[in-house]
Amino acid sequence: MNRSALRASMLLIAAGDHPGGATAAELAAETGIPRPTAFRLLLSLVHTGLLVREGGSFALGWRIAQLGRAADPYRGLLPRIQAILDRLAADVNESVEYTVFDGLGSQETIAQSASARLLAPSQQYVGRSFPLHASATGKLLLAELGDEDVRALVPDRLEAFTPQTIVDRAELLSELDGVRARGFVTLDNELEEGLFVVAVPVRDGAGTALGGLAASGLDQRMKSTGVRVYVEKLEAASREIARSITGS
Repeated sequence: MNRSALRASMLLIAAGDHPGGATAAELAAETGIPRPTAFRLLLSLVHTGLLVREGGSFALGWRIAQLGRAADPYRGLLPRIQAILDRLAADVNESVEYTVFDGLGSQETIAQSASARLLAPSQQYVGRSFPLHASATGKLLLAELGDEDVRALVPDRLEAFTPQTIVDRAELLSELDGVRARGFVTLDNELEEGLFVVAVPVRDGAGTALGGLAASGLDQRMKSTGVRVYVEKLEAASREIARSITGS
């Protein structure tokens, strides 16, 4: 292990805790690195663009933002999640998807799988953006928020995608109360005609929702199987995904 590289990394991480910048003395004290050594390393980080120096303070630089955009936050996570989704898809005999929540009112589907009877998933969800009020995982996300936050995110009148789409915010708020009580979401022909979805949250040990796990397919087929069957299988898989993410 290279000691200088380790110390430079420590300083970089410490600087990230100070959006407004911090002095060399402050960063040295936080990391336990001698001040002269810290100052030299900070200047080197400025030279590479990883930090910027403004007066007597150091803050994260443009190069960090560039590296952040290039990084894939799910690279190590996806193989583990994909294996769980593949098993779940085979078990429920439908398409399944995992969507992450960013805590800022947005969602991103990062993985999906389909049962062997489907040559391909009925829809390609990965990388697509879906309306919060007309998607199962979107409703899960909204249900994690208070009513005031929901009002800030969605307008009074919502876009209709089918005749079954909820277009009134008050009605949506009422449905979210039901989602919180049940612990799962069903989406019945609200985004696309003939599409039925069941979704459950994936939570860490503290109860924070990390994302949503959904099974989707033809409405008549899934309804004949029964919602509770899907909920039980999704909840079991959601716990497995949570363990793979948190390591506990």
